[in-house]
Amino acid sequence: MNNNILVTGATGFIGSSLVKKLAETDDKIFILVRKSSDLTSLTDILHKVHLVYGDITDRSSLDSAMQGIDFVYHSAGLTYMGDKKNALLYKINVDGTRNILQASAIAGVKRVVHVSSITAVGIAFNKKPVDESVIWNFDTISLEYARTKHLSEMEVAEAVKKGLDCVIVNPAFVFGAGDINFNAGRIIKDIYNKRLPFYPLGGICVVDVEIVSEAIISAMKKGKTGERYILGGENVSYKQLADTISRITGAPRVHFPLPFWTAKILKSALDLYKNKNRISKLFNMSMFRVASHFLYFDSSKAIRDLNLRYESHEHSIRNAYEWYRERNMLN
Repeated sequence: MNNNILVTGATGFIGSSLVKKLAETDDKIFILVRKSSDLTSLTDILHKVHLVYGDITDRSSLDSAMQGIDFVYHSAGLTYMGDKKNALLYKINVDGTRNILQASAIAGVKRVVHVSSITAVGIAFNKKPVDESVIWNFDTISLEYARTKHLSEMEVAEAVKKGLDCVIVNPAFVFGAGDINFNAGRIIKDIYNKRLPFYPLGGICVVDVEIVSEAIISAMKKGKTGERYILGGENVSYKQLADTISRITGAPRVHFPLPFWTAKILKSALDLYKNKNRISKLFNMSMFRVASHFLYFDSSKAIRDLNLRYESHEHSIRNAYEWYRERNMLN
């Protein structure tokens, strides 16, 4: 029997990869978009999906969008590492999630997969990879994005208590083909263009977008109600990551480590520097503070329950770089 599936955030990096995979099935795929949405990332498959107009921040627009829908993938969200968009982060990530959950419950949706973030899980303060059971500790570095992703999971827990079948997935740092807005891919572009002369002292968990979208579909089929699943891969320091990017792209190696306290002084000096475009946009204090910690994760639960695949971080970096290079997007 064919199902009616609704995807939010379908034009984003993870969302577009997910929709492409879903469009290969016999199910009827609906994507929630605004009239102003940029559909570039879905150009190849627009003929295979149905556009439904609505906005997750507009509760009343969701009831008609949910009519006849069996399953919902909620991957819409605002990713922003700074403190200038706090109200918008809350409106989209928390209120928007609550709106989707309420509309799903009223429409009789069978299951919702909520695409969260590893910032809603926590930090590996001793470099030992953390799993889903860790108590959320991101509040120690005061990042509003992380707080809103944590609160959105609280909304999911509340909806589950009220009887809605939901599963949470927490993708790590996602690289790969299709990252048109340079989310994680910004670091590849900036090292390639010699705009990142130093590396932070922390580390991240790298995973390929193809693996993430496969696992999200698997979570819909096999995930346990109310559970969360970390979708990660290899844990690498920023030094290792920078070395890999340099090796794959042929860019000069990044030689200088930059501790957070030094970064603060350097940032003050750079703010006076007229030619700011020569320095990476990644160099803002919120982002650099996060990058000075170890976001190392243990994905064994998703490997066990969702058949999460594993690839080396090098594989994902190469996939992303080749995709950018073919499209002349790195200059």
